[in-house]
Amino acid sequence: MVDWSARSAPSPARPVADAIWIGEADGQAVTDSYHRTRHAAMAALEARVSLALGRGERLLIGFDFPFAYPAGFARTLTGTDDPLALWDWLAERIEDGPDNGNNRFEVAAAINRTLTGIGPFWGRPAHLDLADLPTHGSTRTCTLFAERREVEQRLKSTQPCWKLYTTGSVGSQALLGLPRLAALRRRFSGQIAVSPFEPADAPIVLAEIFPTLLDKVVRARTGSDDIRDRVQVRTLAEAFRALPPRRLGEMLGEGDPVEGWILGIGHTDELDAALAESAPGPLAPPPLSDDCFALPRGTDWTPVDTALAELRARIRPVTGTGDIAVAEAEGRVLARDAVARRAHPPGANAAVDGYGFAHAATGAGPQELPLLAGRAAAGAPFGGRVPEGCALRILTGALLPEGVDTVILEEDTASDGERIAFHGPLRRGANTRRAGEDIAPADTVLPAGRRLTPADLATLSAAGLGRVTVHRPLRVAVLSTGDELAEGGDADSPAQTVDANRPMLLATLARWGMVPLDLGIVPDDPDAVRAALDRAAGEADAILTSGGASAGDEDHMSRLLSETGSMATWRVALKPGRPLALGMWGGVPVFGLPGNPVAAFVCTLIFARPALLRLAGADWAAPEGFDLPAAFAKRKKPGRREYLRARLRDGRAEVFASEGSGRITSLSWAEGLVELPDGAAEIAEGDPVRFLPYGSFGL
Repeated sequence: MVDWSARSAPSPARPVADAIWIGEADGQAVTDSYHRTRHAAMAALEARVSLALGRGERLLIGFDFPFAYPAGFARTLTGTDDPLALWDWLAERIEDGPDNGNNRFEVAAAINRTLTGIGPFWGRPAHLDLADLPTHGSTRTCTLFAERREVEQRLKSTQPCWKLYTTGSVGSQALLGLPRLAALRRRFSGQIAVSPFEPADAPIVLAEIFPTLLDKVVRARTGSDDIRDRVQVRTLAEAFRALPPRRLGEMLGEGDPVEGWILGIGHTDELDAALAESAPGPLAPPPLSDDCFALPRGTDWTPVDTALAELRARIRPVTGTGDIAVAEAEGRVLARDAVARRAHPPGANAAVDGYGFAHAATGAGPQELPLLAGRAAAGAPFGGRVPEGCALRILTGALLPEGVDTVILEEDTASDGERIAFHGPLRRGANTRRAGEDIAPADTVLPAGRRLTPADLATLSAAGLGRVTVHRPLRVAVLSTGDELAEGGDADSPAQTVDANRPMLLATLARWGMVPLDLGIVPDDPDAVRAALDRAAGEADAILTSGGASAGDEDHMSRLLSETGSMATWRVALKPGRPLALGMWGGVPVFGLPGNPVAAFVCTLIFARPALLRLAGADWAAPEGFDLPAAFAKRKKPGRREYLRARLRDGRAEVFASEGSGRITSLSWAEGLVELPDGAAEIAEGDPVRFLPYGSFGL
């Protein structure tokens, strides 16, 4: 469904109402895209039509401007009542550039000049000196045609198709839209039908729509920050898609073959009902089972790789999905493959500033070609054809004009303004980019499970995507337990321990694109711990705790998880760290981290990060490291994998002077971790060691 604009200049880069919005609904999702010019919108639609034909799909495209005029107008200009003949007649006269510059007012004035009286077209900017086009409709005297079509008389809020200026100027939309549709029909000849003028049995069907047909639903769906035009095209696309195909076909067959018809007129209640019936409820994957973390009987110390493999096998996404604008999607996780809707580059273009020509007209040795007047530039293509044996000035990014397949770099030529000279031979296609050489329509540009980066937003935008389907951000509750804990600014007694874990974990989760929920410090009281877990399970998708997960008198966390039957103590063979307490509370996974900040930090990076990202819908995330010469010597015993706080200096990996897990300052000193293998090792300075930078953990 297309909301069409008659602007005379490109719409702003930031999405606004007065632009072209395209909404699409298929069997799986509702999406939309924003286009600043009619040229860009039609390029996107042409790519979508090509994609549909290639896939064997059927596609209905609705446009919000009149497809025909009141009876008699088409016959007066073309000699026939066929509205499609009028489309072609207008296409021969309307000029509409890539920058939205057009001659619609001049064409309307020329039509008025051929008719008796003043009008019927009216409305123009005051600075245009067009005597045959009145500024106000009240000054018209032409009575050859009705003011409105029959279908428009059924809708009180419609504007007449003769109005060309100010709010509701659907006349300008039609004058600029119908020639574009005529060109679309020519390009896909025999594969497009126009309702109600032709039987709707072609693969692609065009129909006229009215944006406010489902106004009640649109108003309910439009928030204070929403753009109404965008909501309208999405809602209309979703409503027509919800109809049974046979019923939609019946609606497409309704209407006047001379004056046209607005699809869905008289069927608002039916469309509302279809929309309501098809609307899905909140969608979320089923929760994890209470025994998902249970280890086989007899399991003792578990190697790190085995523990990670177990987690990977048992964790699955738990967040629902929804659509979001690409511009707002940084950090979100794709829930569906992102499939390109247009090519990139959309057309063959020049890769350098220089001169373009046909390669066939050149050879080896000194070459000389006459230079045509004009040039091709990005956003301002050359309108004609370049004859073989001639050259044209062309700038980087400009579309290659017809007749040009090769470009020579400006620095490799000499020119007197009328000719260019250069040395051949030149490779055919030199200094050009092929259409779609980077992205072709229907390419999967990014896979489901990818956490989107700023660079990804550029890729998605270039692929013609305005919206993507993503997972809802994972909500993670963070709480610390222990009577001895105090906030950093409140610890006055040596008997108190500053809660360093919670601020660290909350900030880490935010870096990973999750929504951290701070549940504070919980005292060593079973009722308080139970209440905190209840609250966390009601508000979050996962819970991170630190402290209270051992088997001491005040370790209520492990005791409560054991009561649910879900408690599993994973004695993972790593240093620093100790057994991880994993369990379920109210259907929500709980990760019980060590209370020691260094151990909690390492366990969070190695175990919690990949598990939480998978719960959030992302791919399993293993850190990427690289080998460096060691700037230290160490003898390591077998039995546990070790992670040393380390940093990179002079191309070597330095480690913190003390391996004590109580040295919190080591976390700030370090820039990553050195990973030592499970078995025994004796490392001398210069030996290669594996370095995992904090960046590989998303920090």
